[in-house]
Amino acid sequence: MTPSEELLPSPRGTLCLQTIAMPKDANPNGDIFGGWLVSQMDLAAGVAARKRAQGRTTTVAIDAMVFLRAVKAGDIVAFYTDILSTGRSSMKIMVEVWEVNDLTGAQTKLTEGMFTFVAINDDGRTRALPAEI
Repeated sequence: MTPSEELLPSPRGTLCLQTIAMPKDANPNGDIFGGWLVSQMDLAAGVAARKRAQGRTTTVAIDAMVFLRAVKAGDIVAFYTDILSTGRSSMKIMVEVWEVNDLTGAQTKLTEGMFTFVAINDDGRTRALPAEI
């Protein structure tokens, strides 16, 4: 890694989801609807939550959301998650979204949000998180 590469911002956390933003999810200007992006972020956070909870989870809150740049149809978007804290049954999960240029490898941060999930049992009631592996 060169000194200039060390100064570039990089994604925080674990890659949980990667997809291509499609024209069907865009407005007439080619910008992707924020709701589509939030739903993909929820899916990525759900992957992290399910792994940590070793089972069913559900979203209980989106505590913060910041849109930094527009997502364009055709962009490759990568969703990184980082579990910042856990409670008895809950998890605070930071989700960062990065656009990946498949020709150069350059990455640009697009948005970030804080999601809260809880572990649930088969009846949909909260349950304690298992000990971390």
